[in-house]
Amino acid sequence: MLLRLQVRDFAIIDQLELEFAPGMTVLTGETGAGKSILVDALGLVLGERCSGQIVRRGAKRAEFSAEFDISALPGVRRLLEQQALDQDDECLLLRRVVSADGRSRAFVNGNAATVQQLKLLGESLLDIHGQHFHQSLLRRPVQRDLLDHFGGLLEQSEATDAAFVQWRVLADQLQQLLAADANRESRLELLNFQLSELEALALTGADYTELLTEREKFLHSGRIAEGVSHALVMLADDETDNAGSMLADAIKAITPLVRYDGELLEIQQLLESASIQLGEAAAALQQYGATLDMDPARRDWVEERLDAIQAVARKHRIGADQIPVLHERLKREHDELMHAEERGQQLDTAVRAACGNFQALAESLSSARSKAAKRFSTAVTAAMSGLGMPGGKFDIQLSRLDIDNARPSGLDEVDFLISANPGQALQPLARIASGGELSRMSLAVQVIASDGSCIPTMVFDEVDSGVGGSVAEMVGRRLQELGARRQVLCVTHLPQVASLADAHVRISKVTDGKATRTGLRSLGDDERIQEIARMLGGVEITQKTIDHAAEMLAGARRKTA
Repeated sequence: MLLRLQVRDFAIIDQLELEFAPGMTVLTGETGAGKSILVDALGLVLGERCSGQIVRRGAKRAEFSAEFDISALPGVRRLLEQQALDQDDECLLLRRVVSADGRSRAFVNGNAATVQQLKLLGESLLDIHGQHFHQSLLRRPVQRDLLDHFGGLLEQSEATDAAFVQWRVLADQLQQLLAADANRESRLELLNFQLSELEALALTGADYTELLTEREKFLHSGRIAEGVSHALVMLADDETDNAGSMLADAIKAITPLVRYDGELLEIQQLLESASIQLGEAAAALQQYGATLDMDPARRDWVEERLDAIQAVARKHRIGADQIPVLHERLKREHDELMHAEERGQQLDTAVRAACGNFQALAESLSSARSKAAKRFSTAVTAAMSGLGMPGGKFDIQLSRLDIDNARPSGLDEVDFLISANPGQALQPLARIASGGELSRMSLAVQVIASDGSCIPTMVFDEVDSGVGGSVAEMVGRRLQELGARRQVLCVTHLPQVASLADAHVRISKVTDGKATRTGLRSLGDDERIQEIARMLGGVEITQKTIDHAAEMLAGARRKTA
């Protein structure tokens, strides 16, 4: 579960730290105080996308860290071990830093990580249900994903998706091959011509570089010969004044002095070594000069070959050094076209096999969805009665798609249907006129769907909007029941929901006239009464309002007991 959240320089938050307990915790406060900003902070530390605009004005970076107890999550511990990010079997620390220029860094247990790793871990740690979820609930893909989530079908759905992709990739390759078959003969004719030209050129990877080097040698042959000759004269050929004779004289001068001062021995050895190296250099220059070949015919051949290479390169609009790569690519294409019929048969067989594999997985997924849909429908229908819609009914309709209209998600079209009142016909959620009914349905669906997962912490961001009165208490009871099994964090504006929480945090907006920041406070019993009274009574809080708030808290404790 979530133990601690720290946020620095995010939006209107300068710095805050909040510790969380098991059960149900509510976050309340005035509109604009920053309640939902805390939910956003949780999303960011778990890998949600963002930009540098989230950084508080005047700050260089925003920082987020969250600590989780993972002692009861062996899957998360295994994942950390696999990625060498494990440190403590009991706790997990996630940290994210977002700079004002938009750059982001992530850390897991103090180790540098990727945002994708944060997101992967977050999927097993915490589930956020936003205040606008009831709007996305109207979309068929969301409804299908919720059904798969409830039924524990996510891995099966992913396997079906992968099989669909494999099938379509192979099918596209076959289609491209068939489309190219119409131009096969003309393309082969062109390839034969191009390949014969390239094979006549017979250029290898190193040839072009070697030819350029040889041309440089030819272009500067005069300077090379003159320089070699002059160097030989200076080293050895000059009868009276050359480097070799001067070194010999120096050695003769130093050698008899060694017996007077041993330190000169090292210098003598250096001079002798230099003499040896100088002799070797002179010999090498003499050998190089003897082999120096400035054959005009060879020079002309080099120029002609370079011209031929550059002509082919221009024709194909590539660099000359890319000609060997082009040659290999055209040979592969030629080979594929020569064996196109055989390749087509192989692809056709592969496409049929991939299609059959997809269909088998999709059929199995459809069957599993059908069973899960019945359980899901029964559970949500039962929950509706406890959310102020007695006699209402919820049903999931699965429509079959033919193979030509198959999708990565399978062969099913999923529709959530509802009858909010007895006697009304089932109809799609999108046709519900009442926003309150849609909010309650959204809550029921989210809570029931969560039973299909093992995520320990659930966050609800004003999912109770649009309801009030006795229905608000029913919503609170449902969240309270969920809090008995999971850790529940709930941003709410309803006193009925707040009174049923195990812990209460008040979010407030503080300003000094120059800057505005968000503050928070964990409330004790008396402070909870004052906060619930504020939620009940608005600006002016009377004694009656305070008494009502105290009664609500006392009643919540009695019912819990």
